[in-house]
Amino acid sequence: MCSSIRLSLVLAAGALAVTQSGCNAVPGTWLRSSQLQLQNYHAQTKQLQAERDAMAQQAAELRLEQQRLAHEKAEFQDRLGIADQRLGNLENEREALKGKIFSLTRNIQNPLPESATRRFQDLEKRFPGFSFDPDTGVSKFSADIVFDSGSSVVKQGVSPILEEFAKIMNEGEARRLSILVVGHTDDQRISSRTAKLHPSNWDLSAHRAISVVKTLETRGLKPSRMGVSGYSMYQPVAPNTDPKNRGQNRRVEIYVLAPEAAVAGWDPSESIDPVRRN
Repeated sequence: MCSSIRLSLVLAAGALAVTQSGCNAVPGTWLRSSQLQLQNYHAQTKQLQAERDAMAQQAAELRLEQQRLAHEKAEFQDRLGIADQRLGNLENEREALKGKIFSLTRNIQNPLPESATRRFQDLEKRFPGFSFDPDTGVSKFSADIVFDSGSSVVKQGVSPILEEFAKIMNEGEARRLSILVVGHTDDQRISSRTAKLHPSNWDLSAHRAISVVKTLETRGLKPSRMGVSGYSMYQPVAPNTDPKNRGQNRRVEIYVLAPEAAVAGWDPSESIDPVRRN
């Protein structure tokens, strides 16, 4: 009986040892695995923190860029407002000048003597591209016969017309009269080649009128008897819908003015000969 008890005790002690040995092995493996997981967690956390810091830096830089752009936008808006105001002032001045010239030429009557009128009518018959209105005394030149496309240089072939024009204006009663040369264009945009000398249709129309005045001056007309104006594309005589109509709109008009006519507010009675001013 005692032997059985001792055997049972030995077997129980052996089982306990085995059980304790098995229980000690499981926690050791789990601990090592947990340590590796913890290390991976710290590495990932560090990487995420670095990424978060980089994104925060980018966000700060974007905020600074946004502030800079907002500041530039405000400056541009201020400059745009100033430009709009200037443009409005220039537009008002242009309209005022346009009104003065329009009032000058509206319902104008031909101030030319009858002999000069007949000579201009004869000139119209002999030179295609030149027209004359006997009721108003207004002469018109097709710009295409006077200038090459995009140019303000008077063609050599039109010199005889301008020479005869100057001759008529320098004889008889016509010598008392003045002229206003007005340039017009069509609605086509200025080409890059033309823009070097004539940045816009405003420039081109005015430059062409100036060229005609200078040519007439070389033919004997006094500069003090002449004036120039340019209307760009804004006084078409035909809709700018096809090449034929645009050709009509590209023109130079010469208004003959009575001696007492005031151009753009200038009173000829108050004029001083610039050559004898001193």
